[in-house]
Amino acid sequence: MEISIVDSYPQLYQCLAIRNKVFVEEQGVPVELEIDEYDASPESCGHVLLKYAGAPAGTGRWISYTEQTAKIQRLAVLAEFRGKGVGKKLLQELENQARIAGYQQCILDGQCHAESFYSQLGYITISEQPFMDAGIIHVRMQKML
Repeated sequence: MEISIVDSYPQLYQCLAIRNKVFVEEQGVPVELEIDEYDASPESCGHVLLKYAGAPAGTGRWISYTEQTAKIQRLAVLAEFRGKGVGKKLLQELENQARIAGYQQCILDGQCHAESFYSQLGYITISEQPFMDAGIIHVRMQKML
């Protein structure tokens, strides 16, 4: 596995293609909800791209949420690479980038079916009850860095 901090448009387009496949095609999220201002350029936020055996396999991003909190978003792994540790590696790199930038904690809005995945990696659920986002049920989770 090779993970990169996205610093070019070709890398960003690979990230967006992964997200389109996972969120728009597989999960039915409207593209207008999937793509936002943080996707305008590689500098708009902290995008990462993971390649597995040279092939784009997963992506994620983080944004500044508050002075002390980074928010992890758009964590996506292509179906053929799931179960190989790609999601864990992506999440750890996003956390590392937030830590380097000086953040003390991360939050994320995880799909409920992935709640146990995030829990195993140190996240605790902080939302009082699940909520809908882009037509999919989520919980808010937090981890101190």
